[in-house]
Amino acid sequence: MKFSEQWLREWVNPALSTEALGHQITMAGLEVDAIEPVAGAFTGVIVAEITEAVQHPDADKLRVCTVDAGNGSPLQIVCGAPNARQGLKTPLAVVGAMLPGDFAIKAAKLRGVESQGMLCAASELGLSDEKDGILELPGDAPVGTDLREYLKLDDVSIEIGLTPNRSDCLGMAGIAREVGLLNDLAVCTPPENVQTVATDEAVTVDLRAKERCPRYLCRVIDGVDLSRPSPLWMQEKLRRCGVRSIDAAVDITNYLLLEFGQPMHAFDLDKINGGIVVREATPGESLELLNDQKITLGSDNLVIADHERPLAFAGIMGGADSAVGEGTTRLLLESAFFAPVPLSGQARAFGLHTDSSHRFERGVDFELQRRALERATELLLEIVGGAAGPITEAVSEADLPAPAPIYLRAARIERLLGVTIEPEAVERILRGVGLDVTAVEGGWECAVPSWRFDLRIEADLLEELARVYGYNNLPVTRIRADVVLPAIPEEKLRLQQLRRTLVARDYFEAICYSFVDAGIQKQLDPAIEPVELNNPISPEHAVMRSSLLAGLLRTAQHNVKRQQPRVRLFETGLRFVPGADGLSQRPGLAMLVCGSLAAEGWADPGRNADFYDLKGDVEALLELTGDTASFRFEAGERSGMHPGQTAWLKRGDETVGFVGVLHPTLQKEMDFDLPVVVAELDLEMLRAATIPAFTPVSRYPALRRDIAVIVDKTVKAGELLANVRATAGAYLQDLTLFDVYEGKGIDPARKSVALGLTFQDHSRTLDDNEVNTCIQQVVDSLKENYQAELRG
Repeated sequence: MKFSEQWLREWVNPALSTEALGHQITMAGLEVDAIEPVAGAFTGVIVAEITEAVQHPDADKLRVCTVDAGNGSPLQIVCGAPNARQGLKTPLAVVGAMLPGDFAIKAAKLRGVESQGMLCAASELGLSDEKDGILELPGDAPVGTDLREYLKLDDVSIEIGLTPNRSDCLGMAGIAREVGLLNDLAVCTPPENVQTVATDEAVTVDLRAKERCPRYLCRVIDGVDLSRPSPLWMQEKLRRCGVRSIDAAVDITNYLLLEFGQPMHAFDLDKINGGIVVREATPGESLELLNDQKITLGSDNLVIADHERPLAFAGIMGGADSAVGEGTTRLLLESAFFAPVPLSGQARAFGLHTDSSHRFERGVDFELQRRALERATELLLEIVGGAAGPITEAVSEADLPAPAPIYLRAARIERLLGVTIEPEAVERILRGVGLDVTAVEGGWECAVPSWRFDLRIEADLLEELARVYGYNNLPVTRIRADVVLPAIPEEKLRLQQLRRTLVARDYFEAICYSFVDAGIQKQLDPAIEPVELNNPISPEHAVMRSSLLAGLLRTAQHNVKRQQPRVRLFETGLRFVPGADGLSQRPGLAMLVCGSLAAEGWADPGRNADFYDLKGDVEALLELTGDTASFRFEAGERSGMHPGQTAWLKRGDETVGFVGVLHPTLQKEMDFDLPVVVAELDLEMLRAATIPAFTPVSRYPALRRDIAVIVDKTVKAGELLANVRATAGAYLQDLTLFDVYEGKGIDPARKSVALGLTFQDHSRTLDDNEVNTCIQQVVDSLKENYQAELRG
């Protein structure tokens, strides 16, 4: 919102400088973005009148003008402006004047003809960027008067950046109300003059979309003369608010937009067939707007129409077919209230953003329409003449906003603001905001005014008290709290330990959105119906994730498409899993590898990472628990994973997570050229660790025995290891699987598994017979349970 300081001071005039005024309204929540002068810095420019204009003898594009400067001595000025003519009043920079940019005016000769000054265009004075000739002043402008004084150019334009909740300040009335409240001054509002009805002509209004347009008013104004320009004072106020003057009808509606914040529109009555119909558009219906854009409307769009066709895109922009033009003599002036929520996004859907849509989307005073219509009528009759007809109003009271009263508790003021405000001051502030305040036991009951759409709960009133009372006046209280160092249980791994381990193993931590692509989510967890977002930011972020892999795969895809040959990522976060007891939020850890196992180098063969590489990284995390023996991997299947390359990780009877290779179908769908290996683990179960206990180092030597047994290919290595641990005896300290062989010399249906067994005792040195007995127990058990043969 941009406004003129002089215009504001016509409403309310606090004893503050411009800078102090800007600071005051900024601290009240109306942040000032810019304060700029309304004209360039110039001196020595006066109002003058051209009494004679003749062709320059030696230049086709120059005129020699005789100018009355008001001092009784006519001046000769050579001017190249096409609109320089006899009888025109215009700015004159006399010899010695200084124009913007430190441009000094001197007497000169142009093509041999003496010129005693310069007739000025608006752009040369810093008033606008228009360069279509010298500035034309009204015929009653007093000759010889200083131009800065005549146009009151010692003024500034103040631009404030309003938050969406403060739509009440999108007009001078709202800003003046704020300044008056902050300075405890009365506000001088324009008088509410009801205009005399001079003609019976009226237009019927059919309100078919009452929920979206609960109130619509219009009136006929006959016999207008739009050849009359808007008065200079109105043009200047519009210019200083950043609005270009067009014609009287448009200028007046724009003026009301800036004065009260009420968007209005004027139709050419002769271009309307029948009455006005406020309705939803028919799908496929087209409308050419005032900006020459032709749009195709849908059933969710609201239009102002006659009995044959749409006339305007309701609340956004008028149509070209019913626009006011030079030949217009009869106007239909409208003033309406449109519900903010249904109108939101309508303009943006067609690439539009207008002053009207900006206000209606945020909320316009729903009691303002009649007053604005009377005020616009008054200005039209005064400027372009004509006769006003009766006001036609269609209203659905049931669909108008009905804000509920708000109860403010006195005790809450000191508790939340930290300051005691006297009851009289509280009532003064709240009444200044516009609330109808009634004192009740323990506080106040406040009726919300029609222009404050943002006041709904008690906290809103506390915010009003704080900003008007002054944020700087609120006491500064230091927060005091007992600093208690939290206990760090040893039986639970810290998340930082897991992260550091993965980073040390060359992983990068990713932080993905909690909402993911519904298609990928469905392939990973088809049995889970994820929580859908009501208003997703994009189709790729439509549901809440039940698996961390959905976001991690998208991140990997993004990197691979940008020629990253080696991707190693992990993420920790919450998974959102619906269940019978509602939505549960489960912490998880996901890992992903794709591409080269190691960075490119001369000593590395350049092998791609596979299932066992990621499994080894998971085992490194399990080592941190100090209880690796309680974990085991079991072959299994999972949606989205390769059926032959997936394993579940279990701890006792509970499933901790899984490791697997992405299913080829999903891999192809996501454009991965290489296999993608992933893991997802339950973070809480993974973090459960054992408390370290001291074990003395044995002083006696260890004995190692290696055996190789031939078993069926279907026998799982994990089962063999478990069997060996159960039968090797108490002296077994370490068990390692160091080789698996299939090929020449081995039955094609069988495989050779080589195991290393290390035996040691803490009290004595074991002899060979004791170790041999243990080995024989192992071999016998393997033969009995797995038909194993000892390989020679």
